[in-house]
Amino acid sequence: MSDTYEEPGILYLRFRKVGGGLPDSAGYAGLLALLGAFTPVVEAAPPDGALADVRGALRYFGRDAAGLAAVIRVRALALHGVDCAIGAAENPMLARMAARRAAPGMTSVVPGGGGAAFLATEPAVALDGVGAATARTLCGYGLDSVGRIAAAPLATLQRITGVRTGRELWERARGIDRTKVVPNAAARSVAAERSFPRDELDPERQHRALMSLAEELGARMRGDGQVCRALAVSVRYADRTGYSTLTRSRTLREPTAHSAELTGLAYRIHDSFGLQRARVRGIGLRAEGLTDRERVAHQLSLDPVDERARRIEAVADRLRARFGPQAVMPGRLAA
Repeated sequence: MSDTYEEPGILYLRFRKVGGGLPDSAGYAGLLALLGAFTPVVEAAPPDGALADVRGALRYFGRDAAGLAAVIRVRALALHGVDCAIGAAENPMLARMAARRAAPGMTSVVPGGGGAAFLATEPAVALDGVGAATARTLCGYGLDSVGRIAAAPLATLQRITGVRTGRELWERARGIDRTKVVPNAAARSVAAERSFPRDELDPERQHRALMSLAEELGARMRGDGQVCRALAVSVRYADRTGYSTLTRSRTLREPTAHSAELTGLAYRIHDSFGLQRARVRGIGLRAEGLTDRERVAHQLSLDPVDERARRIEAVADRLRARFGPQAVMPGRLAA
């Protein structure tokens, strides 16, 4: 049996409340239940996404992927006040990347067998599994786009990135993804968002929002015994068309849930946007690649300041667990 499908049968949905913002936890649960009315094969991608394998539903409802996506979008809007940007493709990777191209209220469909052509013009860093370090290595060999990665000999990619990674990149660049939609799978990411009451021009206040988000996600991961491998920052800002959203992610130097590490990387990603005096309405932070803390190693530091900060963080976590999340916070946030 083939690991890919000839026709689009996988949907990736990105949820956004009408007027901006992410659905709350109850609203998100309702959206997952809505998808469950179409197919039992639904994988949550909190806080604003979900994967759904609708191949059986296409036959049942007598519609193609775009037609079924339109029905889902209308119900999400009518019942939950949420608009959806939807990607439809033959596998989860292509569906996710198609959803990134789709505007709210739109569906981007990758035709069956058209994955390689769809990906060809994307930069190397946009490909699943390619972080900033791998992208720099690939670009150093002239492989700066997915199309060029796909055209490179497999042996060349394996010499550059290693046997296993090279094989995975070679397949993904051709639109091949061997993962499945896994119902009730453990969350692979965790995210939070801050909205400003009005367009915010002050970079300092934007940094304070990022620190608050990093503290929140770090405490949540530490409480669950998890660490993350990468961070993604999303900035919603005003432009000529109304509001647009920029998202950029980077890999951490090692998996961590340490708030100071998360904050530092979040600042660097935010500064890399070069927004300067942009009118920012909201900022989001997503911790990606979650894994159990016991499954990764921490490089011991000889820096006494770092070790002291981690001990203080552990004490603060215990105080928050006993007296509430506002019991202890950085002085910069309390000001």
